[in-house]
Amino acid sequence: MSYGTAGGADLPKGVRGVADPAFTWAVRSFAALFPHRRFGGGAMAVYLDGEPVVDVWTGWSDRAGQKRWDADTGAMVFSATKGVAATVIHRLADRGLVDYDAPVAEYWRDFGANGKADITVREVLSHRAGLSNLRGTQAAQILDHQQMEEVLAAAPADSLRGKPAYHALTYGWLLSGLARSVTGSGMRDLFRNEIAAPLGTDGMHLGRPPAGSATREAEIIGPQKLPNVPGLNRVAHRLAGSPRSFALGSIYFPTISELIVGDTPMLDSEMPAANAISTARSLARMYGAMANGGEAGGARLLSSESVAAVCGRRRDLTMDRGLFGLPMAFHLGYHASPVPGVLPGFGHVGLGGSHGWAIPNEGLGIGFVHNRLITPFLASDQVGFLGTANLVRRGAQTARSRGYRTVPTLGAPYPLQTAA
Repeated sequence: MSYGTAGGADLPKGVRGVADPAFTWAVRSFAALFPHRRFGGGAMAVYLDGEPVVDVWTGWSDRAGQKRWDADTGAMVFSATKGVAATVIHRLADRGLVDYDAPVAEYWRDFGANGKADITVREVLSHRAGLSNLRGTQAAQILDHQQMEEVLAAAPADSLRGKPAYHALTYGWLLSGLARSVTGSGMRDLFRNEIAAPLGTDGMHLGRPPAGSATREAEIIGPQKLPNVPGLNRVAHRLAGSPRSFALGSIYFPTISELIVGDTPMLDSEMPAANAISTARSLARMYGAMANGGEAGGARLLSSESVAAVCGRRRDLTMDRGLFGLPMAFHLGYHASPVPGVLPGFGHVGLGGSHGWAIPNEGLGIGFVHNRLITPFLASDQVGFLGTANLVRRGAQTARSRGYRTVPTLGAPYPLQTAA
């Protein structure tokens, strides 16, 4: 189905949706990322001053290249999930239920075990809790989110406490344990009630959308067959268990690759650091609110006071022990660009390149999702959208100078749409 409005941009062949004409070059750049079926599909959405100005999608949502991406196709966004989980915590802080500088154990009593009584909410949000290592955790535990919360509550912090060390998977369970202690609800429900509901979209889920949901997850197109290297898992498991394994210890567990093939078993768990299914529209609306004083599309997500805290100064770029020394700057759950001057603002990128981003000084919120993962295009996927993002920024400047029309709100609204 194609969409269009009076004065809307002419979309490239194969692209559906609608965009203000000021963003024509950005949409063309986006379309160029998906030139063939083997490149899968994706979507891009842009909010300017809290209003939608771009909502487009293209390509295929299945591995066979038979099913077109549509308005309600969502992608697994991997670590971009962390930004959504952090926003849940900010919603709770906005209501006075959480204080960033209070100890986590003040809310989650079990967390105070083994010398962790003084670790603060701010430290957890900033990947400085010293709890990034999975410590030999098995796949069955990884898929049991409440067990992982219990494991982390009982564990001691390691030598990286207070230092930047990206908590690749444990981050989500740390936030869900905190949120569960405050609200009595798990993150799957909180993603819906604290994010999807106020934003008025069905397109945000933690894990697989339930039966009857309008949002349908795209299939990951790669990798599906990994080479069998004798002894590799044994060596990786041994290295990952080392306290100084850093990045490897934060992501590796036996049979990790089996969770992202076929029907993607990883989606049947709650991993608030990695397994959200989101449309580009939902991410753009969430970050568009942060770039617009807390409001987007007429919906209030955060108070202006909370937005001021979230948009506050990021730490200076610092070598991150959990990301192979990559310079990072985290602030309350979001990161800046690791390369100074490349892209202003903040957000969160996921493996493969899906991300949500806010540029408060320009009133911009951007969402970009796709279904490629570890493919020959990985390097370009991680950095290739930067060119498109800069075209979005130019488009926004043009839109302000010429005036612009908002585009229709596409996709299914909240609450869940049930099948007929």
